Amino acid sequence: MKPIQVGLLGIGTVGSGVFNVLQRNQEEIRRRAGRGIEITMVADLDVERARSVAGAGVQVVNNARAIIANPDIDIVVELIGGYGIARQLVMEAIAAGKHVVTANKALLAVHGTEIFAAASAKGVMVAFEAAVAGGIPIIKALREGLTANRIQWLAGIINGTTNFILSEMRDKGLDFGAALQDAQRLGYAEADPTFDIEGVDAAHKVTIMSAIAFGIPVQFEKAYVEGITQLAAADIRYAEQLGYRIKLLGITKRTASGVELRVHPSLVPSKRLIANVEGAMNAVVVNGDAVGTTLYYGKGAGSEPTASAVIADLVDIARLDTADPHHRVPHLAFQPHTLQGAMDTLPVLPMADVVTSYYLRLRVADQAGVLAKVTGILATAGISVDAMLQREADEVGGEGSMQTDLIILTHDTREGTMNDAIAQMQGLPTVLAPITRIRKEELN
Repeated sequence: MKPIQVGLLGIGTVGSGVFNVLQRNQEEIRRRAGRGIEITMVADLDVERARSVAGAGVQVVNNARAIIANPDIDIVVELIGGYGIARQLVMEAIAAGKHVVTANKALLAVHGTEIFAAASAKGVMVAFEAAVAGGIPIIKALREGLTANRIQWLAGIINGTTNFILSEMRDKGLDFGAALQDAQRLGYAEADPTFDIEGVDAAHKVTIMSAIAFGIPVQFEKAYVEGITQLAAADIRYAEQLGYRIKLLGITKRTASGVELRVHPSLVPSKRLIANVEGAMNAVVVNGDAVGTTLYYGKGAGSEPTASAVIADLVDIARLDTADPHHRVPHLAFQPHTLQGAMDTLPVLPMADVVTSYYLRLRVADQAGVLAKVTGILATAGISVDAMLQREADEVGGEGSMQTDLIILTHDTREGTMNDAIAQMQGLPTVLAPITRIRKEELN
Protein backbone atom coordinates (compact mmCIF):
# COMPACT_ATOMS: atom_id res chain seq x y z
CA MET A 1 0.00 0.00 0.00
CA LYS A 2 1.20 3.51 -0.80
CA PRO A 3 2.85 5.25 2.19
CA ILE A 4 0.71 7.88 3.88
CA GLN A 5 2.18 11.34 3.36
CA VAL A 6 2.51 13.80 6.21
CA GLY A 7 3.06 17.56 6.24
CA LEU A 8 4.51 19.13 9.39
CA LEU A 9 3.63 22.65 10.52
CA GLY A 10 6.51 23.71 12.79
CA ILE A 11 9.68 21.74 13.42
CA GLY A 12 10.89 22.71 16.87
CA THR A 13 11.52 20.39 19.80
CA VAL A 14 8.60 18.04 19.15
CA GLY A 15 8.89 18.13 15.35
CA SER A 16 12.54 17.11 15.43
CA GLY A 17 11.62 14.32 17.85
CA VAL A 18 8.99 13.06 15.39
CA PHE A 19 11.64 12.86 12.66
CA ASN A 20 14.10 11.05 14.91
CA VAL A 21 11.63 8.45 16.21
CA LEU A 22 10.08 7.83 12.78
CA GLN A 23 13.50 7.25 11.28
CA ARG A 24 14.77 5.04 14.09
CA ASN A 25 11.64 2.86 14.33
CA GLN A 26 10.36 3.08 10.77
CA GLU A 27 10.22 -0.69 10.16
CA GLU A 28 8.39 -1.35 13.45
CA ILE A 29 5.95 1.48 12.72
CA ARG A 30 5.30 0.23 9.16
CA ARG A 31 4.54 -3.25 10.45
CA ARG A 32 2.04 -1.85 12.94
CA ALA A 33 0.40 0.67 10.61
CA GLY A 34 0.19 -1.66 7.62
CA ARG A 35 1.78 0.99 5.41
CA GLY A 36 4.66 3.44 5.50
CA ILE A 37 4.38 6.87 7.12
CA GLU A 38 6.52 9.54 5.45
CA ILE A 39 7.01 13.20 6.29
CA THR A 40 7.37 14.70 2.84
CA MET A 41 6.82 18.40 3.57
CA VAL A 42 7.71 20.79 6.40
CA ALA A 43 6.69 24.41 6.95
CA ASP A 44 8.75 26.59 9.25
CA LEU A 45 9.73 30.26 9.23
CA ASP A 46 13.36 29.26 9.87
CA VAL A 47 13.85 27.38 6.60
CA GLU A 48 17.56 26.71 7.05
CA ARG A 49 17.15 25.17 10.48
CA ALA A 50 14.19 23.14 9.23
CA ARG A 51 16.30 21.78 6.35
CA SER A 52 19.04 20.78 8.77
CA VAL A 53 16.54 18.72 10.77
CA ALA A 54 14.46 17.29 7.93
CA GLY A 55 17.36 16.41 5.66
CA ALA A 56 17.33 15.62 1.96
CA GLY A 57 14.17 14.39 0.31
CA VAL A 58 11.81 16.54 2.37
CA GLN A 59 10.38 19.70 0.84
CA VAL A 60 10.80 22.65 3.22
CA VAL A 61 8.68 25.80 2.80
CA ASN A 62 8.05 28.90 4.87
CA ASN A 63 4.32 29.00 4.12
CA ALA A 64 2.11 26.52 6.00
CA ARG A 65 -0.69 26.94 3.48
CA ALA A 66 1.50 25.37 0.79
CA ILE A 67 1.24 22.10 2.74
CA ILE A 68 -2.54 22.39 3.07
CA ALA A 69 -2.85 23.07 -0.67
CA ASN A 70 -0.73 20.06 -1.66
CA PRO A 71 -3.11 17.30 -2.84
CA ASP A 72 -0.54 14.58 -2.03
CA ILE A 73 -0.51 15.39 1.71
CA ASP A 74 -2.86 13.11 3.66
CA ILE A 75 -2.19 14.29 7.23
CA VAL A 76 -1.28 17.74 8.58
CA VAL A 77 0.59 17.75 11.90
CA GLU A 78 0.14 21.07 13.73
CA LEU A 79 2.97 21.83 16.16
CA ILE A 80 2.80 25.63 16.12
CA GLY A 81 0.84 26.14 19.35
CA GLY A 82 -1.41 28.92 20.55
CA TYR A 83 -4.96 29.96 19.61
CA GLY A 84 -4.37 32.23 16.62
CA ILE A 85 -2.83 31.11 13.34
CA ALA A 86 -2.87 27.49 14.52
CA ARG A 87 -6.67 27.53 14.65
CA GLN A 88 -6.94 29.03 11.17
CA LEU A 89 -4.55 26.46 9.69
CA VAL A 90 -6.26 23.51 11.39
CA MET A 91 -9.66 24.64 10.12
CA GLU A 92 -8.26 25.14 6.62
CA ALA A 93 -6.64 21.70 6.67
CA ILE A 94 -9.97 20.12 7.67
CA ALA A 95 -11.79 22.05 4.94
CA ALA A 96 -9.23 20.71 2.45
CA GLY A 97 -10.06 17.15 3.52
CA LYS A 98 -6.83 16.52 5.45
CA HIS A 99 -6.63 14.56 8.67
CA VAL A 100 -5.04 16.57 11.49
CA VAL A 101 -2.71 15.58 14.32
CA THR A 102 -2.05 18.23 16.96
CA ALA A 103 -0.25 18.61 20.27
CA ASN A 104 -2.04 21.90 20.92
CA LYS A 105 -4.02 21.54 24.16
CA ALA A 106 -4.83 25.26 24.33
CA LEU A 107 -6.40 25.19 20.89
CA LEU A 108 -8.56 22.15 21.64
CA ALA A 109 -9.61 23.29 25.12
CA VAL A 110 -10.88 26.60 23.75
CA HIS A 111 -11.96 25.77 20.18
CA GLY A 112 -12.32 21.99 20.28
CA THR A 113 -16.10 21.96 19.84
CA GLU A 114 -15.83 23.92 16.58
CA ILE A 115 -12.86 21.89 15.33
CA PHE A 116 -14.37 18.47 16.05
CA ALA A 117 -17.69 19.47 14.46
CA ALA A 118 -15.90 20.62 11.30
CA ALA A 119 -13.88 17.39 11.17
CA SER A 120 -16.98 15.21 11.62
CA ALA A 121 -18.81 17.08 8.86
CA LYS A 122 -15.86 16.61 6.50
CA GLY A 123 -15.27 12.96 7.46
CA VAL A 124 -11.68 13.49 8.62
CA MET A 125 -9.94 12.71 11.91
CA VAL A 126 -8.41 15.08 14.44
CA ALA A 127 -6.02 13.16 16.70
CA PHE A 128 -4.51 14.74 19.79
CA GLU A 129 -2.85 12.19 22.08
CA ALA A 130 0.19 14.48 22.41
CA ALA A 131 -1.95 17.37 23.71
CA VAL A 132 -2.28 15.85 27.21
CA ALA A 133 0.50 14.40 29.37
CA GLY A 134 3.10 14.05 26.61
CA GLY A 135 4.15 10.43 26.20
CA ILE A 136 1.45 8.98 28.50
CA PRO A 137 -1.33 7.44 26.34
CA ILE A 138 -4.08 8.83 28.55
CA ILE A 139 -6.38 9.97 25.72
CA LYS A 140 -6.49 6.47 24.21
CA ALA A 141 -7.00 4.95 27.67
CA LEU A 142 -9.98 7.22 28.40
CA ARG A 143 -11.48 7.07 24.93
CA GLU A 144 -10.98 3.38 24.18
CA GLY A 145 -9.44 1.29 26.97
CA LEU A 146 -11.99 2.39 29.57
CA THR A 147 -14.96 2.64 27.23
CA ALA A 148 -16.98 0.05 29.22
CA ASN A 149 -16.78 2.21 32.34
CA ARG A 150 -18.84 4.98 33.78
CA ILE A 151 -15.94 7.25 34.74
CA GLN A 152 -16.46 8.64 38.25
CA TRP A 153 -13.47 10.94 38.57
CA LEU A 154 -9.94 11.62 37.45
CA ALA A 155 -7.12 13.62 38.96
CA GLY A 156 -3.79 14.37 37.36
CA ILE A 157 -0.38 15.91 37.82
CA ILE A 158 -0.33 17.17 34.25
CA ASN A 159 2.18 20.02 34.34
CA GLY A 160 5.81 19.06 34.84
CA THR A 161 7.02 22.59 35.59
CA THR A 162 4.81 23.03 38.63
CA ASN A 163 5.47 19.51 39.86
CA PHE A 164 9.21 20.16 39.65
CA ILE A 165 8.82 23.40 41.61
CA LEU A 166 6.73 21.72 44.33
CA SER A 167 9.27 18.89 44.57
CA GLU A 168 12.05 21.44 45.03
CA MET A 169 10.07 23.29 47.70
CA ARG A 170 9.55 20.04 49.62
CA ASP A 171 13.03 18.57 49.21
CA LYS A 172 15.02 21.75 49.81
CA GLY A 173 12.66 23.81 51.99
CA LEU A 174 12.60 26.59 49.38
CA ASP A 175 9.96 29.26 49.01
CA PHE A 176 8.15 29.45 45.68
CA GLY A 177 10.30 32.23 44.19
CA ALA A 178 13.57 30.42 44.81
CA ALA A 179 12.19 27.13 43.47
CA LEU A 180 10.95 28.89 40.32
CA GLN A 181 14.41 30.35 39.72
CA ASP A 182 15.88 26.85 40.04
CA ALA A 183 13.35 25.53 37.52
CA GLN A 184 14.19 28.30 35.05
CA ARG A 185 17.94 27.80 35.45
CA LEU A 186 17.58 24.06 34.78
CA GLY A 187 15.27 24.52 31.80
CA TYR A 188 12.10 23.16 33.43
CA ALA A 189 10.36 26.54 33.34
CA GLU A 190 10.07 29.11 30.56
CA ALA A 191 11.35 32.66 30.93
CA ASP A 192 7.65 33.60 31.18
CA PRO A 193 6.17 30.67 33.16
CA THR A 194 2.72 32.23 33.66
CA PHE A 195 0.68 29.54 31.86
CA ASP A 196 2.34 26.85 33.95
CA ILE A 197 2.52 28.37 37.43
CA GLU A 198 -0.97 29.91 37.26
CA GLY A 199 -2.51 26.54 36.35
CA VAL A 200 -3.73 27.48 32.86
CA ASP A 201 -1.78 24.75 31.06
CA ALA A 202 -3.14 22.09 33.42
CA ALA A 203 -6.66 23.50 33.00
CA HIS A 204 -6.45 23.13 29.22
CA LYS A 205 -5.50 19.47 29.64
CA VAL A 206 -8.07 18.54 32.27
CA THR A 207 -10.78 20.26 30.19
CA ILE A 208 -10.03 17.88 27.32
CA MET A 209 -9.94 14.83 29.61
CA SER A 210 -13.20 15.86 31.28
CA ALA A 211 -14.98 16.04 27.93
CA ILE A 212 -13.80 12.54 27.01
CA ALA A 213 -14.53 11.09 30.45
CA PHE A 214 -18.11 12.37 30.71
CA GLY A 215 -19.23 12.91 27.12
CA ILE A 216 -19.64 16.68 27.34
CA PRO A 217 -18.34 19.47 25.06
CA VAL A 218 -15.01 21.09 25.94
CA GLN A 219 -15.80 24.01 28.26
CA PHE A 220 -12.53 25.60 29.33
CA GLU A 221 -14.24 28.87 30.21
CA LYS A 222 -16.09 27.09 33.05
CA ALA A 223 -12.98 25.58 34.67
CA TYR A 224 -11.84 26.87 38.05
CA VAL A 225 -8.11 27.69 37.78
CA GLU A 226 -5.71 28.42 40.64
CA GLY A 227 -1.93 28.17 40.45
CA ILE A 228 0.88 27.64 42.94
CA THR A 229 2.27 31.16 43.30
CA GLN A 230 0.79 31.71 46.76
CA LEU A 231 2.13 28.50 48.31
CA ALA A 232 4.65 28.94 51.12
CA ALA A 233 7.39 26.60 52.29
CA ALA A 234 5.60 26.49 55.66
CA ASP A 235 2.52 24.91 54.06
CA ILE A 236 4.64 22.22 52.37
CA ARG A 237 6.24 21.48 55.77
CA TYR A 238 3.00 21.42 57.74
CA ALA A 239 1.36 19.18 55.14
CA GLU A 240 4.22 16.68 55.54
CA GLN A 241 3.76 16.68 59.30
CA LEU A 242 0.09 15.86 58.82
CA GLY A 243 0.83 13.00 56.40
CA TYR A 244 0.16 14.82 53.12
CA ARG A 245 2.00 16.22 50.13
CA ILE A 246 0.92 19.22 48.08
CA LYS A 247 0.46 18.74 44.35
CA LEU A 248 -1.08 20.91 41.65
CA LEU A 249 -3.93 18.69 40.43
CA GLY A 250 -6.30 18.88 37.52
CA ILE A 251 -9.51 17.32 38.85
CA THR A 252 -12.81 16.46 37.21
CA LYS A 253 -15.57 14.53 38.98
CA ARG A 254 -19.06 13.33 38.20
CA THR A 255 -21.53 14.27 40.97
CA ALA A 256 -25.29 14.04 41.37
CA SER A 257 -25.65 17.71 40.39
CA GLY A 258 -23.04 18.01 37.64
CA VAL A 259 -19.36 17.88 36.76
CA GLU A 260 -16.55 19.42 38.77
CA LEU A 261 -13.79 20.90 36.60
CA ARG A 262 -10.95 22.47 38.56
CA VAL A 263 -7.20 23.01 38.86
CA HIS A 264 -5.60 24.00 42.15
CA PRO A 265 -2.99 22.93 44.71
CA SER A 266 -4.24 19.97 46.73
CA LEU A 267 -3.15 18.05 49.80
CA VAL A 268 -2.89 14.38 48.85
CA PRO A 269 -2.19 11.62 51.42
CA SER A 270 1.51 10.77 51.17
CA LYS A 271 0.68 7.05 50.90
CA ARG A 272 -1.07 7.57 47.54
CA LEU A 273 1.07 6.66 44.54
CA ILE A 274 0.33 9.98 42.84
CA ALA A 275 1.64 11.86 45.90
CA ASN A 276 5.05 10.30 45.22
CA VAL A 277 5.31 11.51 41.62
CA GLU A 278 8.29 13.86 41.76
CA GLY A 279 10.23 16.20 39.52
CA ALA A 280 8.89 16.93 36.05
CA MET A 281 6.99 13.64 35.74
CA ASN A 282 3.25 13.44 35.07
CA ALA A 283 0.60 11.04 36.38
CA VAL A 284 -3.16 10.65 35.99
CA VAL A 285 -5.45 8.62 38.27
CA VAL A 286 -8.76 7.52 36.75
CA ASN A 287 -11.62 5.89 38.65
CA GLY A 288 -14.23 3.89 36.73
CA ASP A 289 -17.14 1.91 38.10
CA ALA A 290 -16.02 -1.40 36.58
CA VAL A 291 -12.23 -1.19 36.60
CA GLY A 292 -11.78 0.70 39.87
CA THR A 293 -8.81 3.03 40.15
CA THR A 294 -6.06 3.03 37.50
CA LEU A 295 -2.82 5.05 37.35
CA TYR A 296 -0.98 6.32 34.25
CA TYR A 297 2.57 7.60 34.79
CA GLY A 298 5.39 8.88 32.61
CA LYS A 299 7.08 11.85 30.98
CA GLY A 300 4.63 14.64 30.28
CA ALA A 301 6.84 16.63 27.93
CA GLY A 302 10.06 16.50 25.95
CA SER A 303 11.02 15.89 22.36
CA GLU A 304 10.73 12.11 22.02
CA PRO A 305 8.04 11.37 24.66
CA THR A 306 5.70 13.83 22.90
CA ALA A 307 6.82 12.53 19.49
CA SER A 308 5.81 9.05 20.69
CA ALA A 309 2.22 10.30 21.08
CA VAL A 310 2.25 12.16 17.73
CA ILE A 311 3.42 9.06 15.88
CA ALA A 312 0.84 6.87 17.65
CA ASP A 313 -1.80 9.23 16.23
CA LEU A 314 -0.25 8.96 12.77
CA VAL A 315 -0.41 5.15 13.01
CA ASP A 316 -4.07 5.28 14.08
CA ILE A 317 -4.94 7.46 11.11
CA ALA A 318 -2.94 5.26 8.72
CA ARG A 319 -4.95 2.25 9.93
CA LEU A 320 -8.34 3.97 9.72
CA ASP A 321 -7.86 6.26 6.70
CA THR A 322 -10.08 4.13 4.46
CA ALA A 323 -12.64 3.24 7.16
CA ASP A 324 -16.20 4.54 7.10
CA PRO A 325 -16.02 7.80 9.11
CA HIS A 326 -19.14 6.78 11.06
CA HIS A 327 -17.34 3.69 12.36
CA ARG A 328 -14.24 5.46 13.66
CA VAL A 329 -13.74 6.18 17.35
CA PRO A 330 -15.44 9.55 18.06
CA HIS A 331 -13.10 12.43 18.87
CA LEU A 332 -14.47 12.76 22.42
CA ALA A 333 -15.33 9.05 22.88
CA PHE A 334 -19.11 9.61 22.75
CA GLN A 335 -21.15 9.95 19.57
CA PRO A 336 -21.12 13.66 18.61
CA HIS A 337 -24.90 14.13 18.58
CA THR A 338 -25.06 13.16 22.29
CA LEU A 339 -22.60 15.77 23.57
CA GLN A 340 -24.71 18.91 23.56
CA GLY A 341 -27.62 17.29 25.39
CA ALA A 342 -25.25 16.10 28.10
CA MET A 343 -24.65 19.73 29.09
CA ASP A 344 -28.17 19.80 30.56
CA THR A 345 -27.79 16.61 32.62
CA LEU A 346 -24.09 17.16 33.46
CA PRO A 347 -23.51 20.92 33.74
CA VAL A 348 -20.08 22.12 34.88
CA LEU A 349 -20.57 23.26 38.48
CA PRO A 350 -19.46 26.67 39.72
CA MET A 351 -16.64 26.37 42.25
CA ALA A 352 -18.89 27.57 45.06
CA ASP A 353 -20.94 24.37 44.69
CA VAL A 354 -17.97 21.99 44.81
CA VAL A 355 -17.77 19.81 47.93
CA THR A 356 -14.32 18.90 49.24
CA SER A 357 -12.26 19.09 52.42
CA TYR A 358 -9.72 21.74 53.38
CA TYR A 359 -6.39 22.64 54.94
CA LEU A 360 -6.47 26.05 56.65
CA ARG A 361 -3.48 27.92 58.06
CA LEU A 362 -4.19 30.90 60.27
CA ARG A 363 -1.49 33.21 61.65
CA VAL A 364 -3.05 34.23 64.97
CA ALA A 365 -2.20 36.13 68.13
CA ASP A 366 -0.81 33.81 70.79
CA GLN A 367 -3.44 34.46 73.42
CA ALA A 368 -6.28 32.71 75.19
CA GLY A 369 -9.62 32.30 73.47
CA VAL A 370 -8.41 32.48 69.85
CA LEU A 371 -8.92 28.79 69.15
CA ALA A 372 -12.42 28.83 70.63
CA LYS A 373 -13.49 31.72 68.38
CA VAL A 374 -12.13 30.05 65.26
CA THR A 375 -13.67 26.65 65.97
CA GLY A 376 -16.92 28.38 66.96
CA ILE A 377 -17.19 29.97 63.50
CA LEU A 378 -16.56 26.62 61.84
CA ALA A 379 -19.10 24.85 64.06
CA THR A 380 -21.77 27.47 63.37
CA ALA A 381 -21.18 26.98 59.62
CA GLY A 382 -21.57 23.22 60.03
CA ILE A 383 -17.93 22.54 59.15
CA SER A 384 -16.46 19.70 61.21
CA VAL A 385 -12.76 19.54 62.06
CA ASP A 386 -10.77 16.43 61.13
CA ALA A 387 -7.39 17.38 62.66
CA MET A 388 -5.65 20.37 64.19
CA LEU A 389 -2.05 21.42 64.66
CA GLN A 390 -0.88 24.42 66.69
CA ARG A 391 2.74 25.47 66.54
CA GLU A 392 4.60 26.87 69.51
CA ALA A 393 4.96 30.64 69.21
CA ASP A 394 8.76 30.53 69.22
CA GLU A 395 8.71 28.10 66.27
CA VAL A 396 6.85 30.67 64.17
CA GLY A 397 8.23 34.04 65.17
CA GLY A 398 11.24 33.22 67.32
CA GLU A 399 11.71 33.48 71.07
CA GLY A 400 9.22 35.81 72.69
CA SER A 401 6.92 35.82 69.65
CA MET A 402 3.31 36.83 70.28
CA GLN A 403 1.90 35.03 67.23
CA THR A 404 1.55 31.43 66.13
CA ASP A 405 0.24 29.26 63.31
CA LEU A 406 -2.98 27.32 63.69
CA ILE A 407 -3.44 24.54 61.12
CA ILE A 408 -6.85 22.94 60.66
CA LEU A 409 -7.96 20.04 58.47
CA THR A 410 -11.70 19.86 57.86
CA HIS A 411 -14.13 17.21 56.71
CA ASP A 412 -16.03 17.71 53.45
CA THR A 413 -17.97 20.91 53.06
CA ARG A 414 -19.29 23.08 50.27
CA GLU A 415 -16.83 25.64 48.91
CA GLY A 416 -19.33 28.49 49.25
CA THR A 417 -19.84 27.61 52.91
CA MET A 418 -16.09 27.60 53.47
CA ASN A 419 -15.76 30.97 51.73
CA ASP A 420 -18.23 32.50 54.18
CA ALA A 421 -16.49 30.94 57.20
CA ILE A 422 -13.06 32.16 56.05
CA ALA A 423 -14.43 35.67 55.61
CA GLN A 424 -15.72 35.60 59.21
CA MET A 425 -12.45 34.21 60.60
CA GLN A 426 -10.47 36.78 58.64
CA GLY A 427 -12.47 39.50 60.34
CA LEU A 428 -11.31 38.45 63.81
CA PRO A 429 -8.81 40.96 65.27
CA THR A 430 -6.68 38.04 66.49
CA VAL A 431 -6.17 36.71 62.92
CA LEU A 432 -3.05 38.59 61.84
CA ALA A 433 -2.55 37.64 58.18
CA PRO A 434 -4.53 36.41 55.17
CA ILE A 435 -5.76 32.87 55.81
CA THR A 436 -4.21 30.17 53.62
CA ARG A 437 -6.74 27.71 52.22
CA ILE A 438 -5.67 24.59 50.29
CA ARG A 439 -8.16 21.96 49.23
CA LYS A 440 -7.61 18.36 50.34
CA GLU A 441 -8.24 15.36 48.08
CA GLU A 442 -8.17 11.84 49.54
CA LEU A 443 -8.43 10.18 46.08
CA ASN A 444 -9.76 6.94 47.51
